[in-house]
Amino acid sequence: MTPGREVAGVVDEVAADVDDRWLGARVVGLLGEASGGYAELAVSSVADLHVLPDTLPADIAVAMVGTGRTTIAILDAAQLTGDDVALVMAAAGGIGSLLIQAGTSVGATVVGAAGGPGKVDRVRELGASVAVDYNEEDWPAAVREALGKREVTVAFDGVGGALGRSALDLLGPGGRFVMFGNASTSGTPTQLTTSDLAARSLSATWAIGPGMFRRRSKRDAEERALAEAATGRMVPTIQQFPLKDAAGAHAALESRATMGKVVLVP
Repeated sequence: MTPGREVAGVVDEVAADVDDRWLGARVVGLLGEASGGYAELAVSSVADLHVLPDTLPADIAVAMVGTGRTTIAILDAAQLTGDDVALVMAAAGGIGSLLIQAGTSVGATVVGAAGGPGKVDRVRELGASVAVDYNEEDWPAAVREALGKREVTVAFDGVGGALGRSALDLLGPGGRFVMFGNASTSGTPTQLTTSDLAARSLSATWAIGPGMFRRRSKRDAEERALAEAATGRMVPTIQQFPLKDAAGAHAALESRATMGKVVLVP
């Protein structure tokens, strides 16, 4: 098994039944369950490829075609507006950094929570109105103090565990809790009950999984994500490693030493 689902590069060879006009095209695509991206050469079906404009770098495209696609689905579930106060957990991560940009672009007040001073600084650079370190025990109090009389209206939770529960508790009446992962050390999704929802008229959504593209197709989400990157409205945070140091990239991910999307470069 060769890992790696998202790839970008130049078409070097085509099958006999594929138009020769694909030769030399700059493309990006998802390889699906077959994987095979950790290589100098990869094979893809034409249907899974997008031709890249000259202005869109390959590393940005490869970050957006998968992570960006997922972010678009999460945003579709959240329906952010300029009236929202959005709390983004794991805000320095691949999805979190894109959610910050999406929130600020529609005029929402964005609160970014991340682990460690370096990541908090990055959250501020991305444009969050409030940035907090959720490794600090009193981080929810810091959020409440920074917001004053305003309350969180939507919380994006890709962390789960106790941190996710704290995010849920920060939601004001009528708030939306949008879950998309459980990256906490406990490895468990945020625990909640119908009583939690009823007490404050909250809604909760698991935004990824089999039903995430029920409104629009996967390809549509990929095209929208790439368009957002091409216009500069959503630009992924990228950390590059050479392909030969793929093991080092995985070690950095497992130790939570990375920020944004990790991209391997042959």
